[in-house]
Amino acid sequence: MNITVRQETAQDYKVTEFIVEKAFENAEYSDHKEQFLVARLRKSASFIPELSLVAELDGKTVGHIMLTKIFIQNEVKEYESLALAPVSVLPQYQNKSIGNALIIESLKIAKQLGFKSIVLLGHSKYYPRFGFRPASIWGIKAPFDVPDEAFMALELEERSLEGIAGTVVYPKEFFE
Repeated sequence: MNITVRQETAQDYKVTEFIVEKAFENAEYSDHKEQFLVARLRKSASFIPELSLVAELDGKTVGHIMLTKIFIQNEVKEYESLALAPVSVLPQYQNKSIGNALIIESLKIAKQLGFKSIVLLGHSKYYPRFGFRPASIWGIKAPFDVPDEAFMALELEERSLEGIAGTVVYPKEFFE
């Protein structure tokens, strides 16, 4: 099994949107519209092409991940961060370390690009293996009601979230 992770290109868009749709098709906590979110985010100012990646297994595209710019805002200041949303793998290829490969590569690239932190809403049993911890540890809150253990953050540099309490401001595309 040979997994390759590379930057998504415009030629991948149809395939990756299909992957996202299929990955969330039976998800319990989903509006089943994640593929439309991905399409909207690609057209937004929050989009970072280097952080929209695909995974190929033996030459076939089977996974996708996207990280986009967000802000953590308090009454004094606004801090740039990233949102990891979504990570998607075709159902028949899940549990084969493809999601892991996408996440590890995206974290590496985000750090190389100079980003300091990442925020996500996800499974509390899955993401801690990559270093994600409840965002509330730093006083970071979601702009909507979510379970504390599911709203997580990761410091890409040691202590980069220290003193950065506030509410995450997602791009408007997340709410359309």
